[in-house]
Amino acid sequence: MKFSHYSLGLTVLAAAFTLSSCHEKHEHHTEEVAYQSATPLVTDTVLSEEYVCQIHASRHIELRALEKGYLQDILVDEGQQVSKGQKMFQIVPKVYEAELKRAEAEARLAEIEYENTKQLFEQNVVSSNQLAKALAIKERALAEVDLAKTRLGFTSIHAPFTGMMDHLLVREGSLLDEGEHLTTLSDNSKMWVYFNMPESEYLKYMRHSHSQESKIVRLRLANGEVFSEPGVVETIEGEFDHTTGNIEFRASFPNPNGLLRHGETGNILIDSPFPQAMLIPQKATFQILDRRYVFVIGANGELEQRKIEVAGELDHLFLISDGLHEDEHILIEGIRKVKNGETVHEKLTDMRALLPELDLYTE
Repeated sequence: MKFSHYSLGLTVLAAAFTLSSCHEKHEHHTEEVAYQSATPLVTDTVLSEEYVCQIHASRHIELRALEKGYLQDILVDEGQQVSKGQKMFQIVPKVYEAELKRAEAEARLAEIEYENTKQLFEQNVVSSNQLAKALAIKERALAEVDLAKTRLGFTSIHAPFTGMMDHLLVREGSLLDEGEHLTTLSDNSKMWVYFNMPESEYLKYMRHSHSQESKIVRLRLANGEVFSEPGVVETIEGEFDHTTGNIEFRASFPNPNGLLRHGETGNILIDSPFPQAMLIPQKATFQILDRRYVFVIGANGELEQRKIEVAGELDHLFLISDGLHEDEHILIEGIRKVKNGETVHEKLTDMRALLPELDLYTE
């Protein structure tokens, strides 16, 4: 009986060990992790390169006094839109009016002298040289009249084109010197936007510059909004700046609502279309030194560390130019938990379904 009890005890222990082993195997099986994977997304897309820019009015000038004198009237105000030909400043004209009267009187006197000399010449009393001299004196007097009229006209300063005024730099009653700066005037109907491009990107741009679409650019304003009107690249400087390695571009933008002002800053956006581009999430990649890699999952679940070439960058996405095929499975998550050559279980997901989640992704 004792032997029977002993045998029964061994049987119970063996059964318990077997159940325990099965339970452990079952637990090990349930702990296996299926890593999320996907195939690259192939679709038409557009990459935007961004460049810091300066916004200038197409016409921006300094208005200056052309004659000396006291400033009698200021007929405009700061920030005002003025029309072409509108009177803006008036310098006291008394001195110039007097000069004009004197010049006109001398011109009349010279006219009389000429007519008298002409009559004497016709009577053979004076020579042709004397007649020519009288004519020259008359023409010089008329020129002095024109000069006096011009100088008198300079006392009234008019807008040379329709535009917007800046600060007033003088006040009524100021004694102005010739050439003194009064204000600035900007024609904001058309804006010139200047930006610099590195040599490598300039070469890439020039490869596609034969099409009109490649010359269309957009303008991102300081508040992050994109300006409603598209612009066109009009000119490229003739040489590179040897100190920076950049070359300057100028784009032109219409400004129908007057939102843009001279001196603003922003960013130029140049769009480059990529038909049938291959896109993968940035979070699916990792970097070793200056090279970027992904894990490609083979048919048997074995991981292959694959070097890729990135042609551009979108929000949370890389555009791949080399290293992947569109039907290959890449590891999306857990790249820090696995290693090259390891066998994993994958959970294949449609890449389009992953896109809304990328904004929420945090490393």
